Amino acid sequence: MSTTTPTASATPIGAPAPTGAAGPTGAAAPSRRARWRVSATYPEPPEGWTGVSRLESFIDAMIDMGQTGQVFGEHGIGKTATFFSYLPKAYPEAELVFVPAANLTPDDLLANAPVRDARTGELVLRQLVMSQLRPGKPFVLLIDDSLQAGATIQSQLMQIACNWTLGEFDLRALGCIGVFLTDNESLAETAARRSDLAVLDRMVTIRLTANDTSWRHELAAKYRDWNLREVFTTWSTLSPALRELLSPRTIDHILANAREGFPLSWGLPLVNGERLRLVETRADGRRGKDRTAEILDRIAAAVGADNPATIPDPVRAVVRAALRNRWSVLLQGPPGCGKTELVRETVREGLGGREPLYFSMPVTNVEDLCAPIPTTDGALENLLAGPFLGPEPKAIVWDEYNRPKDKAAFAKLMEITQEWSLAGRRIENLRAQIAVQNPPYHLGRKLLVARNNIAQATRFTASLMVAPGDIPANEWLIAKYGAVAETVLEWWKHDIDEDGRAWITKRTIERLIKLHERGLPLEMGTVYLGDGEYAPVPLTALIDRLNERPVTGLREIAEDIDAWEARLRKAAAASSEGTNDTDVVHQVLANAELSQLKKHPKVVARLVALLPPKLRSTYLVGASSEVQRFWIETFASIPRG
Repeated sequence: MSTTTPTASATPIGAPAPTGAAGPTGAAAPSRRARWRVSATYPEPPEGWTGVSRLESFIDAMIDMGQTGQVFGEHGIGKTATFFSYLPKAYPEAELVFVPAANLTPDDLLANAPVRDARTGELVLRQLVMSQLRPGKPFVLLIDDSLQAGATIQSQLMQIACNWTLGEFDLRALGCIGVFLTDNESLAETAARRSDLAVLDRMVTIRLTANDTSWRHELAAKYRDWNLREVFTTWSTLSPALRELLSPRTIDHILANAREGFPLSWGLPLVNGERLRLVETRADGRRGKDRTAEILDRIAAAVGADNPATIPDPVRAVVRAALRNRWSVLLQGPPGCGKTELVRETVREGLGGREPLYFSMPVTNVEDLCAPIPTTDGALENLLAGPFLGPEPKAIVWDEYNRPKDKAAFAKLMEITQEWSLAGRRIENLRAQIAVQNPPYHLGRKLLVARNNIAQATRFTASLMVAPGDIPANEWLIAKYGAVAETVLEWWKHDIDEDGRAWITKRTIERLIKLHERGLPLEMGTVYLGDGEYAPVPLTALIDRLNERPVTGLREIAEDIDAWEARLRKAAAASSEGTNDTDVVHQVLANAELSQLKKHPKVVARLVALLPPKLRSTYLVGASSEVQRFWIETFASIPRG
C-alpha cells in the first residue's frame, strides 16, 4: 500500500564495497515470525492464519531455491509493500535493494568509465556497476515495475533475471541471495509483455490477487483502534471489477482521510482529471449503477467516522495533514486560482519558515533530481540534487505535475511519490509531498496536460478537486491592494454571473487592479483567446465601480448605519422574512471578507441583530474556523430580549 515506505534497512547508494563474497548459502532460514499484533479488528489471530501470506511464502521459497521470482498482480494490493515489511523481519541480516525499473536510464545500472589503473597509472576503461548492488552484505534485489522499463533496460534485466549477473559482475559474488521482478500485467498500465521464452524459462512466476498478501492484517495494525471487519466485508461483497478499482491501497487512503475528518471521496484517485467512480458494469458491458456514495458511506459507518461533503479551507487543511502524517497529496484546480501560492505559504508555516523544495515540472530534467557518476572504488553512485540532502525537515511541491518536460522526469516522480526515495536512496526527513496540477479541460477548452493511469493516480493519499472558492486569495488581494481590490472583488461577487467568475481568476483580478492603477484599458487584463477576442466578460460595471459609481457595500452601509438600521427595523415589522433591504444587507454580510467584517464589528452586530434568525445561521455554513469564531462572538454580543 502506498503509505508503506522503505525501511531504514534499504541499501543507500554509495554504501561501501563488500569485504567478502556471499553466495546463495548466505541466505539464512527465515527468522521466527513476529508475534501477533493485537488490534480491534483481530484481537486474536484469524482462523487459518499461518503467519505468512502466499507472497511471503513465495519469497521464502525463491530465496531458498536460488531462483528468480516473477510476481504479477493488480495495482495497490501490497506487492512492493510486502517486500519492505517482510524481508527485514524474516531476513534481518540481509538488505533489500529496491530498483524502480520504470525510471531507470541505460547508464544507471551499468556503465563504462575511464578509471586510473593502480598498477600502471594509466587511464583504462572499466565497467562500473551501480553502488546499490555492492552493499557489503547479503541482499535481495527487487526490480519493481519491471515491464515499464525501456528496451535497453529490458536487455539488462534479462541478464539479471537469467544468470544473476550484470555485465562482468556476478551478483551472487556481490552478496545477492534473491532476485524478484514485480509488475501488473495489464496493458493499461504497462506498454510491454515479457514473451521471450529464453527469459521466461529462467524464472518462477506467481500471479497474485489481493487475498495473497497480508493487506488486511497490515491495515488492522495501522488502524489499531478501529474494527475494520465490516470494511473488509464490504470490500469482499463487491464484484471483481469494483474490487480492482477499490484496491487495498485506495482503502488505506480512504481510511486515512476518514481519520482526519475529511471527505472519504478524497481517498479516491483522480484518473485523467476525473474522480474515480465505483460503477458496476452490466452483463452487456454497459455502465451500471454508481455505488460510490453508498460504499463510502458504509465504510464511514463501519469505523464510526463522519463523511462530510466538504470542509472549510480544504487546501490548507489537507496540506497541514500531509505534513503531520507524511502524505503525498494531489491538488487539481483551474489555472490562476492561487493553488501553488497557498500551498507554498502553508508549507512554509508548517516547516517553521523553511521554504519547500519547489520543482516546476515543465522545466525539470532528470538531471535536476539525480544523476549517476563513477566513484573511485569502481561503482556508479547516484548523486542527489543538493536540496534533497541534509537532516532538516523538508516538503516537496511538484508544480504543474501533469505537464512533465519528458517521460523520464515523470518516471522519477513515481518512485519519490510512492517510495519516498530517489534512485533507491531515502530522502531524509521528507515530511510531505504536494503535487499541483490543472484539469484536462476548463471552460470548455482542452489544456495541454498529460494522461495518467489508475496505478499512477493511486500514489496519493488525498486527491482534491480545488474550486476557486477554496482558495482564500481575496484576503491577500485586499491586504496588498487595499480599497481598489475591495472594489474589484465587489464587482466579481455581485455584477457578473457564475460563468463570468470562472473566467476572472484571482490572477486576472490582480492584473485588472494593476492595469487600473496604471490607467490602462482593463480588457487587456482578461484572457486573450486569439483573433482579437478576449474572455466573454463585460467590464462596464467594473469600470463604473472604479469610477466611483454609487454602490452598496459594507463600507457604504457603515457610513450610513443609522439609516440602514431604520430600514431593517421597518422590514422586520413588515414581514418575518424581511424585504429587499433585508436581502441587500444579508448579501453584503455573506460576501464580505473577514478583514472587512473586522473593520466594522459594531456595525455588523447592529445589522445582524435585525436580520431573520435563519439568515444568521447561514454565515457559519462552510466557513473557516476564523470566520465562524467571528460570527459566534458577534451573535453572543446581541442583546437578549
